[in-house]
Amino acid sequence: MTARIPDATELMFAIRRLNVENDRFAERFADLHGLHRTDLNALVVILDAYAAGHPLTPGHLGAALNLSPPATTALINRLEGVGHVERRRSATDRRKVEVVLNEQAARLAGQFFTPLARHLATAIDEFTPEEREVIGRFLDRAVEATAKARRQSTA
Repeated sequence: MTARIPDATELMFAIRRLNVENDRFAERFADLHGLHRTDLNALVVILDAYAAGHPLTPGHLGAALNLSPPATTALINRLEGVGHVERRRSATDRRKVEVVLNEQAARLAGQFFTPLARHLATAIDEFTPEEREVIGRFLDRAVEATAKARRQSTA
């Protein structure tokens, strides 16, 4: 018996359901730790920059979140106030300030998001390497398509 291949509309609906469920999961973490959604998005950007080995300046953080400089400062102040981030002088250019996730925030995020990572890894392991290659390519294209639509949106 062959599996039924979902059409484009069914896949888009599945993506939408995944987005909603991801939002609900992330909002649970935000609620538990007194964070706004923008705060949580900032932590993800900071964590991703760290994982990629890229220092993150306040300007880069604001650009990634589409925030004005005053809003970025307020965001960093909030995150610093609750002990999730620190402002540090760059090791390579002392004139620059970088935003760094502290160990407490990394530990909290790890504890909360590790079960999700474990469940996703189990789901991913059900696919062959070739299927995962296709899934990865699809996800990359879906991100590109979404970013393109965002840039073109006027309303």
